[in-house]
Amino acid sequence: MRLAMLAICLGVTLSGLDGVIVNVALPQISQQLQVSAAASVWIATTYQLAVIASLLPCAAVGESIGYRRVYLAGMAVFLAGSAACALSVNLPLLLASRALQGVGGGAMIGVSMALVRFIYPPKRVGQGIALYGLVAALSMTIGPSVAAAILSVGPWPWLFAVNLPIGAVALALGMPLLPHTGTTPRKFDAVGALLSAVMFVSLIGGVEALGEVRTLGWGVGLLALGSVCGFVLVRHQSGQATPLLPLDLLTHRPFFLAGTTSFCTYAAQATAFVALPFVFHQDMMKSVTQTGVLMTPWPFLTVLAAPVSGRLADRLPPGVLTGIGLIGLTAGLVLLATVGDAASAPDIVWRMGLCGLGVGLFQAPNNRAMLLSAPPARSGSASGMVAVARISGMAFGATVAALSFTLFKEGGDRNGVLIAAGLSTLACIASFMRSRPVPASATS
Repeated sequence: MRLAMLAICLGVTLSGLDGVIVNVALPQISQQLQVSAAASVWIATTYQLAVIASLLPCAAVGESIGYRRVYLAGMAVFLAGSAACALSVNLPLLLASRALQGVGGGAMIGVSMALVRFIYPPKRVGQGIALYGLVAALSMTIGPSVAAAILSVGPWPWLFAVNLPIGAVALALGMPLLPHTGTTPRKFDAVGALLSAVMFVSLIGGVEALGEVRTLGWGVGLLALGSVCGFVLVRHQSGQATPLLPLDLLTHRPFFLAGTTSFCTYAAQATAFVALPFVFHQDMMKSVTQTGVLMTPWPFLTVLAAPVSGRLADRLPPGVLTGIGLIGLTAGLVLLATVGDAASAPDIVWRMGLCGLGVGLFQAPNNRAMLLSAPPARSGSASGMVAVARISGMAFGATVAALSFTLFKEGGDRNGVLIAAGLSTLACIASFMRSRPVPASATS
């Protein structure tokens, strides 16, 4: 069990790191490839869009042929993309390679939590999900530091080449140890997959474009395209027993409420993560280094709380445990938004720690509830929707923060933190609306 989980954790780490690790190297890459800074941003964006576009199609394929096969194939594709990235000599090749990486990463992310459900016994699934969340959070938190360490000893292609030996270990462990799960033979819905990919890419790209006045028109157009594709997708898949877009799961109240809780919480966290550095740096006159240090207690407490939350998730009702965590997050955000400009470092640190503790208590029970509220045969779609809720919530939150800066000429940063508190409040309400915990028998 431990080695099988290690194979999953290695894949989660690689896919998470590659979502953030390249950001540190963008100036170096743009200079070497002789492209503008604006163009180089697509190196990061292309990966994220490829991940979100491939999540649900790969999850659906996992339900058809087995999650193990999709995970291992995703790792192989990810490694091929990593090698291609390391060998790229111009921007078009690098973007195409990043897209290939993203497809592989999306395949791994889309089915990895479903595999966790089958790796752990029913009474310990919460612990497995907590470990999964801990690794995912750590990979994104340490990404910039890892990038800086690699770039201190080698050029930017090493950021991608380092994936190859780690991924090889994950494949060597995964092939004999990952569980063979049941399958649901069905014809792959190519039209639905295309509509789903265009819908998510358009909606997330449109939301991000709304954050700047100069791209506002593009944002509206992309949102319109995404909405049309979503409408057509729902019509196309209505009545299907196992739709690619899990309409059957979304009509199930516990699943829908858990997904809503997840989306609002990650949106609140992303909004705060964009706004708070401006509060510390501009309002409180902290240096860049001090601002970085003050941001650290949040992820640190999230990581510390994750194992405890995982154990409690297998014993307590998910709505209550998640709700308690979100009360802490909301209180911490309100306290941060209203703290004085002359606040001392300890005053800020304990407030940031309260937010991180709240998020740490939220993650494992909410993800467990979302995963286990789906039948075992639909674990792939549930796993994919867990990732969709997280990624789309973070994209929405970043845009909300940008809009706060645009709408409020003065105090946009603190208003952004208050908006984050409002989103956290919505997540808390959705969490407490869950009438009863998901029974452990649902995993059998």
